[in-house]
Amino acid sequence: MKAELQKGQGMRSVFILLLGTILLLGCSPETSKEGDAPVGDWRHHGGNHRSEKYSPLDQVNGSNFGLLEVAWRYRSPDLELPEELAYPTGDYRAMPLVINGVMYVNSNHGLISALDPVTGEEHWVFDPKSYEYGPPLFSPLQTRGIEYWTDGNIERLFIATSGKQLVSVDIETGQPDPNFGDDGYVDLRENFGRFEFEMNNITHGAPPIAVGSTVVVGSKIYDYPMYNRSPPGHVRAYDAYTGQFKWRFNTIPQAGEFGNETWENDSWRVAGNTNVWTYMSADEEAGIVYLPTSTPTNDYWGGFRLGENLFAESIVALDVETGERIWHFQTVHHGVWDYDVASAPNLVDIIVDGRPIKAVAQVSKTAFTYVFDRITGEPVWPIEERPVAQSAIPGERLHPTQPFPTKPAPFDRQGISEDDLIDFTPEIAAAARELAEEFVLGPIFTPPIVRGSNGKRSTFVVPGAGGGAGYPGATVDPETGIIYIPSLTRPMGMSLIPPPDDTSEWPYLITLDRQVGPFGLPLLKPPYRRITAIDLNTGEHVWQIPFGKGPANHPMLEHLDLPPLGTASSDVLHEGGVLITKTLLISYLAQRDEIDPEAHGSILVAHDKMTGELLGEVLVDQRLHGPPMSYQVGDKQYIAVAGGGRDDDNELLVFALPD
Repeated sequence: MKAELQKGQGMRSVFILLLGTILLLGCSPETSKEGDAPVGDWRHHGGNHRSEKYSPLDQVNGSNFGLLEVAWRYRSPDLELPEELAYPTGDYRAMPLVINGVMYVNSNHGLISALDPVTGEEHWVFDPKSYEYGPPLFSPLQTRGIEYWTDGNIERLFIATSGKQLVSVDIETGQPDPNFGDDGYVDLRENFGRFEFEMNNITHGAPPIAVGSTVVVGSKIYDYPMYNRSPPGHVRAYDAYTGQFKWRFNTIPQAGEFGNETWENDSWRVAGNTNVWTYMSADEEAGIVYLPTSTPTNDYWGGFRLGENLFAESIVALDVETGERIWHFQTVHHGVWDYDVASAPNLVDIIVDGRPIKAVAQVSKTAFTYVFDRITGEPVWPIEERPVAQSAIPGERLHPTQPFPTKPAPFDRQGISEDDLIDFTPEIAAAARELAEEFVLGPIFTPPIVRGSNGKRSTFVVPGAGGGAGYPGATVDPETGIIYIPSLTRPMGMSLIPPPDDTSEWPYLITLDRQVGPFGLPLLKPPYRRITAIDLNTGEHVWQIPFGKGPANHPMLEHLDLPPLGTASSDVLHEGGVLITKTLLISYLAQRDEIDPEAHGSILVAHDKMTGELLGEVLVDQRLHGPPMSYQVGDKQYIAVAGGGRDDDNELLVFALPD
């Protein structure tokens, strides 16, 4: 199956010399080139716009990883906000950037700090005062990143705040750029089309992406769970110099636009969501930005939006200057499983059967990896439309087929049969079979049911909406073409129920059976959390390991002396990810899951990136939540991760080898 194509506040000290000289390299007048960044920098959320999350540094390696210690900590400026201004914030998950020997990191409230990357000394703090716009739509409040942009002369940081602001900050002064928008600010409630009057119902967590002279902004839409009135998640772009509105890509096509006919009965007029709420990627040389999109409303019943529903649950390639669609691929047609494309596409250059391909790989909650020529949208390996089960819910009509990549093989469990039920002991196996009788079992894309239909509680959906590859996404090694995918086997029972009288416009609302299993164990066999390495040159799996101990110490299992089963607690759904360096795969686990349920901290872990072998561990007294990154200043390599947040302890932790 081919993807569809279209033609057509204070001064920063000058401290570049820190333990050595950091070279400042020139850029073209129109756009910064990723290759021009010093090796020790980390300039974008994914390391670069390709979202590789890769560092070529190798001072920290398998022989010394266990010697890492905390070099410094930085307490989030959110904790200094007056109590009457601050809102509750959740786990701290920001990704710091390091640019020309300076670190920049945002807080959950959207404050930006410039720091000495060697000592953590604060140089300036910019506060967009987004809290003045009222309470956040999603609580607890989280802002996960900032974006860096330069044209070779001007340098700016962009942030999309919870206060519906796009702000351009001068990287030298920490002050808003007076030439951008209204004294540095653009109101993101505007330029949204037909739902503009309702734009109080958007917020932002992921950073924008700036390519060439364009800043592209996604959004997180406030979902009315009881009413069919959520705004659509259209994507907008602004001039990086002036903040002037440039274009809008309608993720729900409007009248006369390509794909509009896939929203039957004029449902495009009222359908909402279909957001780009997660990170975007870009090919700077080609001038293409890649959008991963989410499910429309209602996530689990689509009777008011019959049809394929472009561009929901898709990867969409746009011309970054014009916003025109170049190609797209829909991973789920008319989705009713909440299979958002929840992470940034990964760009990688590969060689397949002797043919060089500029590729893009998109991992998904479906546990598939969809791989395309990123310029043309042609699948690298065939993707087949296969028949799937149809819904018996009144008013619903599912698409008769769904896309199945022929390569690579799935990286996590898909669907469920009796053979997948946990069976460590005869007692456990019998209890699992008895419990499974309460659910509809079937392959991936088995639809939800009305609760109680044929005596069943719900459809046991595998992967569940919180399974497969979620927000952390995948990591790519540009030297080998291997993609590393953290994933969860996290099924859930999905069924629909009629709402109480006069409480909803929807005839059906979702109800979920979470953490189903006998004796407090999962219903399915392990592993429950994995890291999978796939060679994108061949489409073959290189290795796969369970990540975390899992329930191996359960009273009914501890006598079996089981190996790691993989840990899939509720705390790991939207945190972490993996960092790849010259030799290592670096991530972390929660001590409460691995050592002691009462423990507070984390375990920083390193594996051999070519084999998956565990090489080192470091106990950390703080709970880590953000994606790990690495940078170098002078001759010293550092690893940074954000953590804390549940006990007013939001902080950035930076690790290094002892002197």
